[in-house]
Amino acid sequence: MNTRAAVFDVDGTLVDTNHLHVVCWWQALRQAGHRVPMTDVHAAIGLGSTDLLAHVLGEERDRSQDTDISAGHKALYGTFHERLAPFEGAAALLRRLHTEGWRVVLATSASGPELAALRAALDADDALSAMASADDVRSGKPAPDPVLDAVQRVGAQPRDSVFVGDSVWDMQAARRAGLVPVALLSGGISRAALQEAGAVEVYDGTQDLLRHLEHSVIASVARTR
Repeated sequence: MNTRAAVFDVDGTLVDTNHLHVVCWWQALRQAGHRVPMTDVHAAIGLGSTDLLAHVLGEERDRSQDTDISAGHKALYGTFHERLAPFEGAAALLRRLHTEGWRVVLATSASGPELAALRAALDADDALSAMASADDVRSGKPAPDPVLDAVQRVGAQPRDSVFVGDSVWDMQAARRAGLVPVALLSGGISRAALQEAGAVEVYDGTQDLLRHLEHSVIASVARTR
């Protein structure tokens, strides 16, 4: 049987952090003198920090501020590390897939203390086969690089794998990498936007996906591969 990878985004997909990131980026931007609507920040969540700043401030921004704004976001978000919470069913979903023969991989741009906080909140390391970070590739989502890196870490092929995420950037990256894109509404992005970005199926969240797993496209991939 071919090796199958189930690749998961973390923020907004497995752990309830998207709106915390929005507030922290919004505050860091204000500290640097930028008044950006929270809706614009929310739409950019899921991008790496440089791409996020380009998305909300434009390519013509004063890039000398990027480091300080990113550091401000990191410091503000750090105050929430001990209070992060997984979505209902997140750990159970990962364990279910693991027991069914999937290689479960987390694909995240988080590192250091932030990654440690996410893993502690999720509390499902026993179900994981690998971790992949956007720091390990040249381009972050929506480029396919982080997703392909995640699949390669467990010796799987994109055609035998699925990617579960919550943002349009996740869906675009999965499509470009050749994985089956599955979307969750838990990150606050609309069903229509996720479908337009390439989602094959959309679920309310991890608990909803777990409840319908045996009839999902993920089960179909397992049967046909």
